[in-house]
Amino acid sequence: MSAYADLRVVDFSQGIAGPMAAMLLGDFGAEVVKVEGPKGDRLKDHPGYQAFNRNKQVLSLDLTVATDLAKARKLISRADVAIFDHPPGQLEALGLDAATLTAAYPRLIHAWTPPYGTTGFWSGLAPHHSLFAALTGMAFRQGAYEDKPVHLVLPMAWYGQGVMGAGAIGAALLERARSGRGQSVIVSGLHGLSEVTGPVRVLDAPPLPRGAPLGASPSYRLYECGDGQWLFLGTLFANFYHLAIRTLGYAHRMEDFLTDPFFARDALQAIFKSRDRADWILLLQTAGVPCAPVGPREAWFAGETIAEAGLRKTFDHPKLGQVSIPNVPVKLSATPGEVRGLARPVAEFAWSERPAAGSPEPAERHAPLAGIRVLDLGTVIAGAHAGGILANLGAEVIKIEPVDGDPFRSYGGGFLAYSRGKRGLGVDLKQPLARELFFDLVRQADVVLDNYRFGVRDRLGIGYEALKAINPRIISCSINAYGKTGARAERPGFDPLLQAEGGMMQAQGGLDEPILHTIPVNDVATAAIVAFGIVAALNARERTGEGQEVLTSLMAQSLTFQLGEVVDYAGRPPNDIGDRDCVGVRALHRFYECADGWIALVCETQEEARAVAALLEVAMPDDALSAHRDSAFANDIAGALAGRMREEVLVNLLNAGVPCAPCLRGMEALQSAWLWENGVFEFWDHPLVGRIVGVRGFADFSAAPGGFTYPTPELGEHSVEIALEAGWSPERIEALLASGAIFGPADSRAHLRDGGTALATQ
Repeated sequence: MSAYADLRVVDFSQGIAGPMAAMLLGDFGAEVVKVEGPKGDRLKDHPGYQAFNRNKQVLSLDLTVATDLAKARKLISRADVAIFDHPPGQLEALGLDAATLTAAYPRLIHAWTPPYGTTGFWSGLAPHHSLFAALTGMAFRQGAYEDKPVHLVLPMAWYGQGVMGAGAIGAALLERARSGRGQSVIVSGLHGLSEVTGPVRVLDAPPLPRGAPLGASPSYRLYECGDGQWLFLGTLFANFYHLAIRTLGYAHRMEDFLTDPFFARDALQAIFKSRDRADWILLLQTAGVPCAPVGPREAWFAGETIAEAGLRKTFDHPKLGQVSIPNVPVKLSATPGEVRGLARPVAEFAWSERPAAGSPEPAERHAPLAGIRVLDLGTVIAGAHAGGILANLGAEVIKIEPVDGDPFRSYGGGFLAYSRGKRGLGVDLKQPLARELFFDLVRQADVVLDNYRFGVRDRLGIGYEALKAINPRIISCSINAYGKTGARAERPGFDPLLQAEGGMMQAQGGLDEPILHTIPVNDVATAAIVAFGIVAALNARERTGEGQEVLTSLMAQSLTFQLGEVVDYAGRPPNDIGDRDCVGVRALHRFYECADGWIALVCETQEEARAVAALLEVAMPDDALSAHRDSAFANDIAGALAGRMREEVLVNLLNAGVPCAPCLRGMEALQSAWLWENGVFEFWDHPLVGRIVGVRGFADFSAAPGGFTYPTPELGEHSVEIALEAGWSPERIEALLASGAIFGPADSRAHLRDGGTALATQ
């Protein structure tokens, strides 16, 4: 039985995010009915529709017609979850808003996934990811050669929103199991932005550079080989970089490679240019150096590696023939997910009426994951960020680090963002006494999370079977690069290696050189999927009383944030591809520079195209809507805008009904009144770094908010406090400190004295 068996979901959303949230619930057993209007989903002709709406029954209803609206309300009355993505105001007009429906149906989870925010001027804008990327600073975040925004060919924020939507709904269902009541859940595109980009700015620090399209560090960069093919050298950590230099035969120049990045970059460029890529890949991978070839997503998805991992499913479609789509992206050992089929149209649908539930006693309600304790062994981005998401949803998360700390540990924005909201425990799990403390914590925990390389947790004696023997209710979640089986299982791996081999780099670079995504696409996808999988396992435990193992990989996520782009069938229309410093895909779907800044423009109708041509006084060709991004038409538009002020241009275009938006730089986005109005950011303080502006949360809940309880912890900051809470005496903790089994700040022993005294007086 799957984690969400017997769950009823009615999905009124369109596009990517809402349907993807419902898709993930359906993958794990929920019965999902998708309600579409007479014209169907706005992406009905997009190949991704086949993946986003798998496992669903599709019912056509016109909500502007009273009889159809009544049918919709009847479905909702018998559902557990209703998902909407309408712009602000539309649900109220239909009587389908959260306040109305949760009052009528107290156990209902009302999930709203609007593309933009929930309020303010831009929240009703037409749903185009390029407009969203412009408004939020995403387009200026991508590394580029020139000072211009970059059009992202992957709609990352929509994908992040979809996965977070499923995780947040699952968290609300877990809270309902405690309280007996539903609530409204909001996961807008801005929550997706927060999960995907996690922007953090230390106010007293200078801004970081945008990054280089091939990679800013010589040890973590794209290189062209002698045959014109590209590879990514993924030696993020010093041990791997040293190994790479030795393997390439340059141990005698090691000091130069380590101390002079310009020498290292130029030398590595020359070295890789001297031989074909296949030679280098064989040499480096045989030696254990993380690297990967750059290739197209089509070959990756169709290849043996994806097939052996069980990540591809094929179904027959009545019109399209055989359709291949990605499989479920996370494995739950006891309550697994399954892709059972493609969307199936139905003429009528009705659920049976359920017995009326008794009214629960009024009680104080808490954040969805309140009371859930997570032991977080995750590091770098994927594992650490997953723990941070759970903390933001209300879980108590303990960040467990060895004496060297998380390899990503620094005062940089990434580490501060991904490990916020946790307490810190420093522990040497190789010592028996330390493992004894860890096992005591496991007895009191709900989740253990790690992203160790394959085999490491078993060598440490903390694999799932060992944890289950201690606590049968434990949920053990492990992430690795390439999955648990197959020839790649023990390989080290990092996000860009899957960007390279999974086709993301080539798609963004188009016919030019490949591009490294500045946003760590597969890492943030993995973090979101892990949070979803853990929450699904917690929901399953409510029914079974048993824990289970949750497994996923970066390789699985090489498909998640390009789910629609990898769907394959004969005659499938091609995906849009990027270019060097890509500003868009067509003349009327791209970024343009005005005299004082950039704008994003998206036109999809002849009427919109005529409005642009008339306002800018340029000739409109017959192929205006399909004209290339570098066509004469695009050049005419660029010339007409170059001397005009951005605000005036935007006002005129919007008044003419043309979808457009300002393209904000990073600091402009952090100061955007609209983003602050929608609660994207908040100020917080780090005791050593100072005042920080960062994201506030990944979802909003009406019953009780989540949020970050703690700043990012120092290494072992709460070691003594956590050991005391575990029931260890001050004397035993002193022994732990003396042996280095646990460690923390210099004043740890003072905390031990204070904590021991406080404990004795309780």
